[in-house]
Amino acid sequence: MTEHDRLLELLATRSVRRGQFTLASGRQSTLYIDARLTTMSPEGLSVIGPLGVSALAGSGWNVQAVGGLTLGADPVSYAISYASATNQRPLRAFTVRKQAKEHGTGKLIEGPFRAGDRVAVIEDVITTGGSAIKAIEAVRETGGVVAGVLALVDREEGGRAAIETMGVPVLVMARVSEILQHLPPESPAPVR
Repeated sequence: MTEHDRLLELLATRSVRRGQFTLASGRQSTLYIDARLTTMSPEGLSVIGPLGVSALAGSGWNVQAVGGLTLGADPVSYAISYASATNQRPLRAFTVRKQAKEHGTGKLIEGPFRAGDRVAVIEDVITTGGSAIKAIEAVRETGGVVAGVLALVDREEGGRAAIETMGVPVLVMARVSEILQHLPPESPAPVR
């Protein structure tokens, strides 16, 4: 099994939920992907970090840092940063707050982010692209250069296109159509 297949299996068995859900975008869906159930697990982190480093190395984006809107992007960013530690050019991780702190330094971006950094914005699940777009805007407003967006999951509902209309390329580690192919078979109903 490849590491990509392992990621798809982890997402399918841990993160996919069926039912009636309101997504962060406000949309209604019968499918919810709670990526945190994978991204915050030891197995998920150990797969996501190296896959993210590999995706970024192949992108040609030449980034110095990775990060996105808290909370979804945080474990993905940290896993990638940690996995890059032994590389010739390790990647620093940062977090974009949903709003600037009203105390202390009043920062919108936390961590070792620097103005002028070339970054990959990280997203856990893209639906409409709203979270990634907020992170892109925050990085640009703080003097960073967004080379692209790296998403763990694309729900394939138009969010990727919304981000790309901003002139920002998007790489995806897993598409929802791939994840659904790895769902375990449903258990038969119990006999009464």
